[in-house]
Amino acid sequence: MIDILMPRLSDTMEEGAIATWHKQPGDQVAIGDILVEIETDKATMEYEAYEAGILREILVPEGEQATIGMVIALLDDGKPASPSAAPVPDAEAPVADAGVPVPEPEVPTEASARVLATPLVRRLAREHAIDLAHIEGSGPGGRIVRADLDRLSVPQAAASVAQPTAPEPRGSDDARQSTAVPFDRTRQVISRRLTESAASVPHFTVASVAVVDDLLALRAELNARLDAAGRARISVNDLVVRACAIALTAFPGVNASYSPEGSGATLQHGRVNIGIAVASDAGLVVPVISDADRKPASQIAADSRRLAERAKERGLTADDMAGGTFTISNLGMFGVEQFTAIINPPEGAILAVGAAMEEPVVIDGAVEVRRRMRYTLSADHRIIDGALAAKFLAMLTDLLEHPLDIIA
Repeated sequence: MIDILMPRLSDTMEEGAIATWHKQPGDQVAIGDILVEIETDKATMEYEAYEAGILREILVPEGEQATIGMVIALLDDGKPASPSAAPVPDAEAPVADAGVPVPEPEVPTEASARVLATPLVRRLAREHAIDLAHIEGSGPGGRIVRADLDRLSVPQAAASVAQPTAPEPRGSDDARQSTAVPFDRTRQVISRRLTESAASVPHFTVASVAVVDDLLALRAELNARLDAAGRARISVNDLVVRACAIALTAFPGVNASYSPEGSGATLQHGRVNIGIAVASDAGLVVPVISDADRKPASQIAADSRRLAERAKERGLTADDMAGGTFTISNLGMFGVEQFTAIINPPEGAILAVGAAMEEPVVIDGAVEVRRRMRYTLSADHRIIDGALAAKFLAMLTDLLEHPLDIIA
């Protein structure tokens, strides 16, 4: 019998939710078959079978969560169990897998030790003081699953977030009442990670502005050529990505992360992998353009389109979102002039980019209209000082105002 374990599908994944089982107990499984779809903190990903056999039991049903290394199903490969093999653990206990860190198991309380329950159920029970010993489980082996809590009369037990108190309706025909929209898996992780970042990372921000008339003119000329060749058009953000890549190469202290090793250290990255924040139906995702410093703007444009399409279709892979060293969040397409962003851990900085707006500018004593674009760098003050951030922005501004240097 083979244990099917919850895999690590992204660098920040701690647990995953079963979205869809493509095989059911009794089904034949061949190597390479899509066994299950798993919703991680970043996307929904397909998990292939690496062994052949018959699926005997599903231990974590659809909609339930499991930590990395937990047994989620059993696959019968027809081989007799080794006499020395350890017994199949309870699905609640994480199982060590080579190269996969497994969280320390919870020390069960006297009440919880007598029942079987999924990790999500145990967390909800702790949050809402629910005694699991008095609940009959409907999952495999009598395990208590989320649906069992949903059947309770206590409203809080059916939600993973606290429900706000709705204001009293003014009349029975007033449909304008508050509606609670429970967080999905992606929104839960976004909430947790950004809360941790804002609370634990000492953010500071510096802002600058560039006159981008020449940049926009160059982009128009490049796109005319690309249109004629049938290639992907270049966006303003693609040029910003390229300019940031050049500036990060010049200032590797910004292309860095904080390391808690020893008394603390700055981990400077040898590669320039720039994440681009993308708003999708599933929430905010950050696919990564790898080695952006070694790619021309046209290749960055092609990579950006490919990643954006995958994000839209919820088809991003773990590799698409791994290894980021710096992130760019651009809201200029929505008309936003300026904003600040929260650092995407474990990176050390993020750039928030606004729209290019027409503004009056004094040039040689005369007032002229120019397009100016504002951007704000949020940085981790443990590893990046104000002077370094200012120098990085100064070079970025110079590149955006002299765009030939971006594509040279």
